[in-house]
Amino acid sequence: MEREAMEYDVVVVGAGPAGLSAAIRLKQLNPEWSVMVLEKGSEVGAHILSGALFEARALDELLPDWQTRGAPVTTPVCEDQVFLYRSETSAVRLPGFAVPAPMHNDGNWVISLGSLCRWLAEQAESLGVEIFPGFAAAELLYHEDGSLKGVATGDMGRDKHGEPKDSFQPGLELHARYTLLAEGSRGQLGKELIARYDLAAAATAQHYGLGIKELWEIDPAKHRPGLVVHGAGWPLSEHGATGGSFLYHLDDRQVVVGLIADLNYANPYLSPFEEFQRFKRQSEIRKYLDGGKRLCYGARAITKGGFNSLPKQSFPGGLLLGCDAGTLNFAKIKGIHTAMKSGMLAAETVAAALQAGDQGRSDLVGYAAAFRESWLYSELHQARNFGPALHKFGTFLGGAFNWIQHNLCGGRMFFTLKDRSSDHGQLAPAAGFQPIEYDRPDGKLTFDRLSSVFMSNTAHEEEQPVHLQLLDSSKAIAINYREYASPEQRYCPAGVYEIVEEDAGPRLQINASNCLHCKTCDIKDPTQNIRWVAPEGGGGPNYPNM
Repeated sequence: MEREAMEYDVVVVGAGPAGLSAAIRLKQLNPEWSVMVLEKGSEVGAHILSGALFEARALDELLPDWQTRGAPVTTPVCEDQVFLYRSETSAVRLPGFAVPAPMHNDGNWVISLGSLCRWLAEQAESLGVEIFPGFAAAELLYHEDGSLKGVATGDMGRDKHGEPKDSFQPGLELHARYTLLAEGSRGQLGKELIARYDLAAAATAQHYGLGIKELWEIDPAKHRPGLVVHGAGWPLSEHGATGGSFLYHLDDRQVVVGLIADLNYANPYLSPFEEFQRFKRQSEIRKYLDGGKRLCYGARAITKGGFNSLPKQSFPGGLLLGCDAGTLNFAKIKGIHTAMKSGMLAAETVAAALQAGDQGRSDLVGYAAAFRESWLYSELHQARNFGPALHKFGTFLGGAFNWIQHNLCGGRMFFTLKDRSSDHGQLAPAAGFQPIEYDRPDGKLTFDRLSSVFMSNTAHEEEQPVHLQLLDSSKAIAINYREYASPEQRYCPAGVYEIVEEDAGPRLQINASNCLHCKTCDIKDPTQNIRWVAPEGGGGPNYPNM
């Protein structure tokens, strides 16, 4: 069955903050252009997960009257607390002057990014942007000259062998003069484009973290809307890993609690999910959660390599935006405002080209100049040493270095630290470690993976091709199982991967219906043998306000 094709001036892949900001800005610049946003979640916001602390700088530029329009940005930060956790019962609170300047949150907001994206989608649609949720961009389309032509959505209604079922519907081809990729961290199509056009040739290796988050309703006597608690150290430090944690107080008795595990850890027995369960027992966190009720669970990879790891963001026929490129400011632990600004810069670059009579297919190198002249470049450049310092020197010495560079030098150091190691390359063979025995969950504060996945409202069409592909199935046992003790069983926060012992020997079972689309397996697998591709549109988590 032949695929139907639709023509647009601009197609945007991903209805996150970068993609929606780009679509809005395009329509502000020329209401006559046809702009379409493709979103793989069942609705806008369904796959959105972030802390989230929000700096409104980009929103002020995009929609200056956002408060009168009713944006869901209503909880100002009232207090910052930063802790170094030493054990389950010991924590040292850092005085304000000892915290690196970018981590201060005066003037920022505690928000639900999912709610903000739903509101941005309403603003976009009011301007005439077409938004198609439930359709996953699964394939890149190219012109004969090698430039990007657009994308195709995935077929619907294929069985697990790839054969058409009675309900089969072929994907749609979406052609555009320019295509903007804003898929979020470790985007499937962005990854392909970076490789095809060698966009990362001048960049250091990209780095990632796995963010695991829960939404809780707590005792009103413990609730302080706008309270922000950050921390580092225990429990990850016990196993030689690094990362950070957060607890933010929203409105309506709700708090969000999360752990970010840097994916450059070495111990294959480490489980970020189990470390998160341990973290919730820390006395400074537990005091808020005890007696509360867990409402939702989710996980997502975070692109945190920053300025040094940014690829070239333009290529013939399109641009990479937001976390597809890696615009998060790791020093601030914020990426929403930077993603929005990248989308706005992309829209302005495309608009300048189209208004000058460009018919598409060009490499919009003007984006690099616009980026360099923007506050986004200045902000990311000043933060360029933050992540590499933590990787090279550890939490304490790296933290001291970052205090000096930001509080005394304003981020304007004359040298640049670079971390060229890949996250997956840091995982070490299991022979050098002892298995970690994690406590059983109590069902009140700590939980297992399957009950957690249930809280994410994850659903997939069961009878479809597995979207977690092994490039070489023999490696799963020959290398991962025998050398690394099958770490995919532990780094996956959703119980997707399971070793089944059979008479013929061990077998890797992939429970793809559990997948939260966090992309950790695509990132951390030591042999780079797992490829995450988009399942049928609409599948995956359905987060209400994460």
